[in-house]
Amino acid sequence: MQVPVYNVQGEQVNEAELRDDIFAVPVNEALMHQALVRQLANARLGTHKTKARGEVSGGGRKPWRQKGTGRARQGSIRAPHWRGGGIVFGPTPRSYRQKMPRKMRRQALRSALSVKATGSQVKVLDVLEMSEPRTKDVLQILQNLSVDSSALILLPRRDEVILRSVRNLPKVRTLVAQYLNVRDLLTYDYILMPLASLEVIEGILG
Repeated sequence: MQVPVYNVQGEQVNEAELRDDIFAVPVNEALMHQALVRQLANARLGTHKTKARGEVSGGGRKPWRQKGTGRARQGSIRAPHWRGGGIVFGPTPRSYRQKMPRKMRRQALRSALSVKATGSQVKVLDVLEMSEPRTKDVLQILQNLSVDSSALILLPRRDEVILRSVRNLPKVRTLVAQYLNVRDLLTYDYILMPLASLEVIEGILG
């Protein structure tokens, strides 16, 4: 698949070939869904906690005698049906982590990239560099590339200048290409990446 390569002014300066085994594979929606659910589950902390009847304070003595009061028998004021009592079957700290083979995870990435590539939502730049952080310059680059919605900018390595230029844009996110994931690919409409980032992706998924 041949795609145009643009400069930051939005002018086509060259063409690049997207590998068919990465950007033109059959789309497996079920696999992408599984990878997305796994990623969201692994991001959960699992630190929720409620106290059972043996953990709440109080309730050490029987509230009243067993017989003769006319009231129902009670053994503790911290039983679950009492106000301030313990919680039955409440959440306890646990891990939500899910396992997924590496081959399946990478195939899910290929499917997500193929969806973007076939929809003409992959924009390749010859180089993406900025001398000083300016949000206005990033907005101009997006406008020059006809990106009118959310965008994911893939960088070959961490670039503080670009990070500071993008952090005030709610619909734009930067990500080092090495950490490409299904969630970000499916969240943002367009993918912007310089040729150096394309080489990183091909090195991982090729």
